[in-house]
Amino acid sequence: MNNSRRNFIKTLGQTSALTIGGMSIAQAQGKTIYMKSDVKVSANDKVRIGLIGSGIIGHYDTDTALKVPGVELAAVCDLYSGRLERAKEKWGKDIFTTKDYRELLARKDIDAVLICTSDHWHDRISIDAMNAGKHVYCEKPMVHHIEEGQAVIDTQKKTGKVFQVGSQRASSVGIAEARKYFKQGIIGDLTFVEATNDRSSANGAWQYTIPTDASKQTVDWDKYIGDAPKVPYEANRFFRWRNYKDYGTGVAGDLFVHLLTGLHAITGSKGPSKIFALGDLNYWKDGRDAYDLVTAQMLYPASENHPSFQFVTRVNLSDGGGGGGATRIIGTEGVIEMGWNDFKIKHFKRPIAPDIGGYDSLDSFSKAEQAASLKAFDAKYSKADREWKNYDPISFEAPKDYDDRLDHLINFFECIRTNKPVFEDATFGLRAAGPSIACNLSVEQEKPILWDAEKMRVL
Repeated sequence: MNNSRRNFIKTLGQTSALTIGGMSIAQAQGKTIYMKSDVKVSANDKVRIGLIGSGIIGHYDTDTALKVPGVELAAVCDLYSGRLERAKEKWGKDIFTTKDYRELLARKDIDAVLICTSDHWHDRISIDAMNAGKHVYCEKPMVHHIEEGQAVIDTQKKTGKVFQVGSQRASSVGIAEARKYFKQGIIGDLTFVEATNDRSSANGAWQYTIPTDASKQTVDWDKYIGDAPKVPYEANRFFRWRNYKDYGTGVAGDLFVHLLTGLHAITGSKGPSKIFALGDLNYWKDGRDAYDLVTAQMLYPASENHPSFQFVTRVNLSDGGGGGGATRIIGTEGVIEMGWNDFKIKHFKRPIAPDIGGYDSLDSFSKAEQAASLKAFDAKYSKADREWKNYDPISFEAPKDYDDRLDHLINFFECIRTNKPVFEDATFGLRAAGPSIACNLSVEQEKPILWDAEKMRVL
């Protein structure tokens, strides 16, 4: 492929063999080898796409999609005239452009759409697109409100169209490798997970540039509002929509959902049963009403894939420490410390025998009882039973130019061509988005939210 990924070799000391997106992963003498997979596509297998929502993520997704062999861009829809002009400048003057997504869906030369709009349009456009015979790649979170999710799931099942949520961690080689080790039981029984995704910059807090020509003449404001409350035109609400609850889902829907996507992909969990969150607007008092700090605790019940565990998460958009994020998956015999496409595993083997002596209560017994207890202990446990066994850490790091967004889109287009099911389908997407959005409900209602992970609904 032409995405300039280099072959990458990392010693792990374990064995594996899998394929993720465009990367083949194999083992040779204790070394994990990542090799580019050449994808050959015939003219009849070309997939023509339409972009709906040509903002920041729209450009990221489209530029990445066009790196996948056999993918062509046919049309772009956006409600700001300047973005339509930019689409022709960047992707070709013959690109069809419109401010009405229905015109794009009506085109017979479009096979699939990338939906990169504000959150409050995700469900409506996804449903309309699948009903129009288009495959859908919808950016996360899958929906704006939890109750919108089931209709998306039902439409996907009814139409049989490929529907993939755009939380790209689901296709990451780092997540795939971490999942392999987790399933081996390398960290023992899962007990606790903590995850953060903090930011410190203005861009990280969605204070994006607003064009000088922004106005009701260049922005189709009435169409943008859709089913949101009717308010007068305001440029911030269009170009910085993530900051407003009417159009976005805040840090929970935008960033918690990535953390839950990774966690669910690694552990095989369907989601928590109880959610409690706190939210504040501490620093970015620029007119927004979405919180810039949210912390949450979630209780995950036991399942066939893991015992019960607690999950604690945080996003802080005014982190004076410079931002950053990590996930620690903690078990009884080790921890997986996740970055984004990298991790480190520290693990050990606990002794069979309990501790005796030292800080134990043995010293509080009579000397005769101490001797009797030690004699009984020596008779029951061997030296090997008493020893802790520490293993060498295991490290994984994807290549510097590795792109999980590309692998995610490769997976999407491959499933279109082969009719194979995608991993991050509408059900997976709602199981990540639902608990994330429920964090906002918990903050607003000042109480825990009970969540049915199987039926994907608030109780």
